[in-house]
Amino acid sequence: MEIFKVLEQYGYEQLVMCHDPASGLKAIICIHDTTLGPALGGTRMWDYASEEEALTDVLRLSKGMTYKNAAAGLNIGGAKAVIFGNSKTDKSEALFRSFGRFVEGLAGRYITAEDVGTCVEDMDYIHMETNSVAGLGTGSGDPSPMTAFGVFQGIVASAEAAFGSTSLKGKVIAVQGLGHVGYILCGLLHEAGAILHVTDINEENVARVVKEYKATAVKLNEIYDVKCDIFAPCALGAIINDDTIPRLSCKVIAGAANNQLKEDRHGDILQAKGVVYAPDFIINAGGVIDVCDGMSEGGYNAERSKRKVANIYDTVKKVIAIGKRDNVPTYKAANTLAEERINLIRRVKKTYLKK
Repeated sequence: MEIFKVLEQYGYEQLVMCHDPASGLKAIICIHDTTLGPALGGTRMWDYASEEEALTDVLRLSKGMTYKNAAAGLNIGGAKAVIFGNSKTDKSEALFRSFGRFVEGLAGRYITAEDVGTCVEDMDYIHMETNSVAGLGTGSGDPSPMTAFGVFQGIVASAEAAFGSTSLKGKVIAVQGLGHVGYILCGLLHEAGAILHVTDINEENVARVVKEYKATAVKLNEIYDVKCDIFAPCALGAIINDDTIPRLSCKVIAGAANNQLKEDRHGDILQAKGVVYAPDFIINAGGVIDVCDGMSEGGYNAERSKRKVANIYDTVKKVIAIGKRDNVPTYKAANTLAEERINLIRRVKKTYLKK
């Protein structure tokens, strides 16, 4: 990978490699764009197979955060961080405090929070070294419930577009990934009367959802073959691809996973097949909206945050409407929504302001 060519092509601002032998920390911080404000994005801890895999992940995720934050109307830019390691065996106070010192070294340009493999307790360790961290135990806390609530709102909006009704009663929904967000989402879908087929790499997660929400367990690679109305990807990205699209029978794809399309052209294929696709950075913005509320003057307000997250329903409908108006796939419509706001604020910021 020619790093500087990639940074230039997609408008990245900064890439930081973090290494601390004492704690075993190996991490990458990527700041994509700070036009709208300091860049916010979670820290993911994952046992990457290679450095290139981790770099590709952090690049994709940070750009997605820029678009997510812009489309959600937030005054923050986009960034992401990844830490190499097994989140079940490699965590330590020293690891996260060391990472916190690297975050502090960015002087407020990057604000971190939870993501896959990290939790509130990890953020509290990071907070011992920097104030540039959100989602703390004393603030908004774990953003997963709000992420799930936002995804649920997006599913309802997508179902209305596909089936002509907001009701999910009797709808068969295949959920891939039953972590913090996927588990909570299953509860909301079950309460709405949906019939669930679920899978996860962790068998305990599957057993819990089967028991609590009367779901049907499906093997990992068989989730794409479930005869369903809605497919909700809530695990990792690039799962909408040449191999999986022919196997999907759903009319809606709407879930919490980031970077669901392996390539943009897969969004074109979904449109041609008549599938309503809720772009990931639109539908999964509930967590970052919640985290940003915790950064407001006066502190976190749960009711206010939930009202903001509920607006994801309207944002998904707006994206679908733009797609129909311009005859473009929804992923392009979502990009347009985000880019127009970024470009507008970039022009506004040309006006000199003394600080």
